[in-house]
Amino acid sequence: MKSKRPVPEHQVLLQGFLEGSVLGLARAISVVENERDGFQDLLHTVMTSGPQTKRVGFTGPPGAGKSSIVAAVATAYRGLEEHMGIVAVDPTSPYSGGALLGDRIRMNDIATDPGIFIRSMATRGSLGGLATSTKEVVDLMDSFGFDRVLVETVGVGQTELEVTAAADTVVVVLVPESGDAIQAMKAGLMEVADIFVVNKADRPGAPRLVKELRQALHLRAGRELRDIPAHHGVDLGKAMKRERMSDASEQEVEGWAVPVLTTNALTGEGVDKLLETIEAHRRWLVESGELGELRRARSGIRIRDVVDREMRRIAWNSERMNGLLTQGVEEISSGRGTPYSAADNILRALLQDRA
Repeated sequence: MKSKRPVPEHQVLLQGFLEGSVLGLARAISVVENERDGFQDLLHTVMTSGPQTKRVGFTGPPGAGKSSIVAAVATAYRGLEEHMGIVAVDPTSPYSGGALLGDRIRMNDIATDPGIFIRSMATRGSLGGLATSTKEVVDLMDSFGFDRVLVETVGVGQTELEVTAAADTVVVVLVPESGDAIQAMKAGLMEVADIFVVNKADRPGAPRLVKELRQALHLRAGRELRDIPAHHGVDLGKAMKRERMSDASEQEVEGWAVPVLTTNALTGEGVDKLLETIEAHRRWLVESGELGELRRARSGIRIRDVVDREMRRIAWNSERMNGLLTQGVEEISSGRGTPYSAADNILRALLQDRA
């Protein structure tokens, strides 16, 4: 990571990328996703202008119809002549390590649209739902010049929270079968949602779920959850001092009141309202100054992510460190050491090597 210049074999794809070639984008994503030699310098070269694209994340439990919602939203934005990238994160096959369920299958209606670029990514065992390199792929799509980037994550319980690291607006998609709002609170979805969508709203139980979500949000805004930092880890203390919002598109002076919408992605019902609300949230982010705060907080997280990854790479690509790891295992097995003493030895050696 010293040169900050792409390695020679990346120069051609970089030229294509900068000229707006979709093939150049696809190749750049492959380089980043597979962490090929020089991928960091490639990212550094294309990211110098900073984030510009509108980023919307979609998350929720399996079977909620997230892909159908994303396809419907993408179709609506294409009607507004927007060009967009879609990152769809799939479960990883335990055998091949590749994406187990290709989202292009669920998005057949939009996959051939030249104004939409879809990339499926495997979680590769990531506990955070998002693939390790998903945030960097979103950065690539941002730098490529799309009007908007949509990110759909795997429904894996509490780990949906990680979607906030890549999106400006987070849409949490639920269905009546998801259970009550208390389960959403336990899963941490209340903390990340900017918009709740109850999809498949024609099914029994939908009105009840909408009511419970609104009640839970009202309680969260007014009582014991008031002091919990919300909105993607950015402290919006003032935003907690609000009353219940009765209309989904209404904005309050001090903060964003999370709305609960209903949709039927298969028929398109409620999709226009969802788009209006996404745009309303975007306006609030800009006018309140929270977009800048959010991006600054995200930059700090990203710096830590990169440092953590590079430290792991430096440590475990070293024969000496792997030797100390083996030594530590033997010491623990013989009762002469603990994971903490072994880790201390490795860290001391690592710091000495980098001094």
